[in-house]
Parts: sequence; structure tokens; C-alpha cells
Amino acid sequence: MKAGTRTLWTFAITSIALFMVVLDNLVVSTALPVIRVDLGASIEQLEWIVNAYTLTFAVFLLTGAALGDRFGRKRMFMIGVAIFTGASALAALAPSTDWLIAARAFQGVGGAIVTPLTLTILSAAVSADRRGMALGAWSGIAGLAVAMGPLVGGAVVEGISWQWIFWLNVPVGILLLPLATQLRESYGPDKALDLPGLTLGSAGLLGIVWGLVNGNSDGWSSPQIVASFVAGALLLAAFVAWELRTAEPMLPMRFFRDRAFSAANGASLFMYFGMFGSIFLLTQFFQTAQGYSPLESGLRVLPWTAMPMVVAPIAGALSDRIGGRPFMVLGLALQSIGLAWIALVTEPTAGYSSFVGPFIISGIGMGMFFAPVANVVLSSVRRQEEGKASGANNAIREVGGVLGVAVLASVFAHAGGYGTPETFTDGIVPALAVGAVVVGTGSLVSLLIPRKRRSASATSREREKLALSEAA
Repeated sequence: MKAGTRTLWTFAITSIALFMVVLDNLVVSTALPVIRVDLGASIEQLEWIVNAYTLTFAVFLLTGAALGDRFGRKRMFMIGVAIFTGASALAALAPSTDWLIAARAFQGVGGAIVTPLTLTILSAAVSADRRGMALGAWSGIAGLAVAMGPLVGGAVVEGISWQWIFWLNVPVGILLLPLATQLRESYGPDKALDLPGLTLGSAGLLGIVWGLVNGNSDGWSSPQIVASFVAGALLLAAFVAWELRTAEPMLPMRFFRDRAFSAANGASLFMYFGMFGSIFLLTQFFQTAQGYSPLESGLRVLPWTAMPMVVAPIAGALSDRIGGRPFMVLGLALQSIGLAWIALVTEPTAGYSSFVGPFIISGIGMGMFFAPVANVVLSSVRRQEEGKASGANNAIREVGGVLGVAVLASVFAHAGGYGTPETFTDGIVPALAVGAVVVGTGSLVSLLIPRKRRSASATSREREKLALSEAA
């Protein structure tokens, strides 16, 4: 197979897998009101239907990257697709909320293996000078999945049933497995698995998120909630301490000494906090407060979620020339403005035209952020460390999504509820305002990224030349 053909083949396979996995981040959002009625779910259970996926996704992303380094990226990619496909079938068969939450958790494990490997497999298939363009296209596919999530979810729920939002993954996964055999196998430099790090990080995140999700119902000062937060914080501190001392960490803490890496990941945390939390509530607003169907609700969010399809590839290509910082700063600022604007116009009787402008602005901002952040993160580490860097970035942004859903849902539950359109609006407005402030903070964090970042491979070549000249 010729190099160009292999690159296109690799892009197609990784894009299909990425689309399937990212779609499930938001495809369930428009189905939540129907699931709430059909399975009798509470607001806390609705949060766990979303967070069970994003939490296991976040926790196992670094492990997925490490497994690919050790056992082969193509092999683990195929295993991840198989796990995700099987878990999707289990979710479709769910007779209860607890079953659905458990199946969503297994989906997250499969997605966590697949996602970082799509990035490292694709990155290895293209030259360094075309990385920004490739990552821009990769981000555009992710943006398309984000855009189609609420729309596909709404169409399927209204046209068939909510179970089919999961059944759709099964034929796609079955098709992907034989196609993936055409990928080229590759390995990373590290062969060991950091099981203590995985255990400490997983338990710490679970403690924090459990406290956030259950704080409103159990009381923020209740012993179990306080204990959950304290235990989670201590376990995360132990995770950092372990990663600093172990010889082969799943997340090398030295990555964070690089200003670009730290700032890009901090901005990712804030961006996904605001995006996931806001979409979680907005898709329910159009159904619960304004009485639209799931499909109509998905269509109304489309001006926001569709913009990254157009903007992300352009931003990715331009970031090769001028760096990612300008796009990330402006993108997050636009999204913050959009969220604040949405909060100002949201009321039960608000016409849809009031939302179109802020949705478009938020979508443009999201698209400007997607591609450059991947380029900045991967360019800040050595080529052989891209798997861990990709896993770290994906994990951090998914943690942001988990925290966003948990915190904004808590703000919503404290200020309002599902009783009437007015009480729903009372809850969503302050939640969106919090989301706008958090995303705006991410824009400020992006200012810490160096203005123009050279690729790690170019820097490595310069160091090699310097060493040879000194030896001569």
C-alpha cells in the first residue's frame, strides 16, 4: 500500500472510531427527559447516566494509551472498539437505570482505549509539517460528532426509541474491526503498567465526583459528602506523589513543567467544564421548559454544535503557521460571551431567534479551540511520548466534562428544578452564568501559552545538530 493511500486509510478508520466514541458523549443528552420518565430516574441518576461514561472515560484514558504502548496500538485499538460495541448493546438492553449506568461505564472504558490511540495512530501516519492540518481534520470529525450528538439522539428517540441511540453503535463497531486490521502496528517506549497510579487516580476522581453529584440530595455538610471530598482529595494528592517517584508513571509530572502543556490542559479543563455542563441542561430546557420534542430540541442546539465542523479544520491548518495561542484565547472568550448571552435571554417564553446568535458565537469559539489545543499539547513533548500526552489531554478534558455536569447540575438543583418551566429556568440561568465564568477563566489561562510553539521534533533535530557540532 502506498504511503499516501495508507495515510488516507488510517484517517478514515480513526475518524469513524472517533466519531462513534465522541458521539456518545452527547447523543444521550436529548434522550434524558424520555429516559427520566421511562425508567423513573432522578436528577442524580440522570447525572450518572452522563457521568458514568465520562468518568470511566477520563480515568482510563491514560491506561488506554499505556496499553497501546505496551501491547501494540492497533491491537488495543481493536480491543477498545470491541469493548465499546459490546457495552453499547448492553446499554440498549437496559431494563433499569442502574443497568444503564453500569453499561455506560463500560462504554467509557472502551472509548478511553480508542480515543487516544486514534490520535497517536493518525499522528504517526503524517509528517510533522502537516500535523496541524491532520489534527484540524481530526478535530473537525470530533466537532461533527459533537454537533450530531443532540440531533441524532433527538431523531432516534422521536423516530424509534431511546434504546436505539446505543444500538446504532453495534453495526459500526462490527464494521470497524475488520477494517482496522489494515492499520500499521506500532509500540511506545514504555512497557510497564502503572497500576498503583491507575488505582489512586481512579479512586480520587470517583470520590470528588460522587460528592458533587450527591451533594444536593444528601446535604453539602453531611458526613458522607465531606468524607467523599476529603478522601478524593487525599487520593489525588497521593496519585501525584506516586507519579513523581515511580520510574514509569502513567502521567509524567515533568510534562507540566512545560508552560504550553500545562496551560493548554488547564484551558481544556475549563472549556469542557462549561460546554458539557451547559449542553446537559440546555437540551433539557427546550423539552422540559418549552415543550419541544427530542428532535426539535436537537435541531435547536445545532447552530452551536455544528460550527466546529467548519471552523476546526481551518483553525488547525492556520495554527501550524502562527501557533495555537491566538485561536485558543479568542475561541474561549467567544464561548464565554456566548454562554453569558444565553443566560441573559433564557426564559420559558423566549423565542428561538434569541438563541441563534449566542449559539453561533459559542460554536465558532468551540471550533477555534478544538484543533489548536491538540497541536499545542503534542508539540510540547517528544514524538515517542505523544501517546501519554494525548491520553493526559483527553483525560483532563473529560474530567472537566464530568465536573461541569456535576457542578452545573448542582447549581441548577439548588436554584430551581423540574416542577414547572419557571422553576427550570430559575435553575438553568445561574448554572449557565457559572459556566460562562469558568470558560472565560480558560481564556485567561490560554494567555500563558508561548506565542509561537515549534514542534518537538524540530527542537529535537536542533539539539542533535548542536550535539554533533560540539562533538566535532
